[in-house]
Amino acid sequence: MPDFIYGHWPIIEAMRAGRRAFEQLLITNTTEERGAVKTIVQMAEERGVPIRRVPKRIIDDVASGANHQNTVLRVSEYPYTDVEDILTLAAQRNEQPFILLLDLLKDPQNVGSLLRVADAVGVHGVILQERRSVGVTPAVVAASSGAVEHLYVAQVTNLVNAMKDLKENDVWLVGLDLGPDVPPLDRTDLNMAIGLVLGSEGEGMRRLVRDTCDLRLTLPMRGHVASLNVATVGSIALYAAWQARGWEGWQTE
Repeated sequence: MPDFIYGHWPIIEAMRAGRRAFEQLLITNTTEERGAVKTIVQMAEERGVPIRRVPKRIIDDVASGANHQNTVLRVSEYPYTDVEDILTLAAQRNEQPFILLLDLLKDPQNVGSLLRVADAVGVHGVILQERRSVGVTPAVVAASSGAVEHLYVAQVTNLVNAMKDLKENDVWLVGLDLGPDVPPLDRTDLNMAIGLVLGSEGEGMRRLVRDTCDLRLTLPMRGHVASLNVATVGSIALYAAWQARGWEGWQTE
């Protein structure tokens, strides 16, 4: 079943990644070929992707009213991977596994933001539960600015079972949580084979997910609000874990 990617950077990153089949590029018939649009057209031509000029209302409909920037790329479905592929990638890089697990997150903006940061810090993969959570939808691709096109994302039937499999592969599962008995993030050395676990918006981790974690950590706060957005919490934790690894893989000019 075909899927659609909209917006300049998501389309560019999808074609750069080359993990999907590209069926057709739609551009509104009043859009000039300059800047990012020129780049997209050139990339499409290089890959033999048919280009069609259409009225804006067609792209509005395809993108369900989202900010499409007058461009839509019709593609094959997102290529989910397996948990084993994620562990294999870590081994190929000769690195300790660095994995993000999302427990029933439902907001595409939150998931997309987390996937963008996950790509930025070099995680080996992301694990989502198939039911009752958002998958890699066009809205998630857009929110990640196309970063998800470069990531290994595994969609599993049961997140707790996937966590147990990771533990059998010596991956430590660290859940981000709230509570007076939960130690702050800086009290633990995160330089280890790690799976960071984030709970859903508002509800946090489910009980079985929380109980399966090896550790629970929290972000210390001194302000007036009781909690932070899950995408903010996850982003800080992901960077803290990468920093603990000595910014592994970062190359400076």
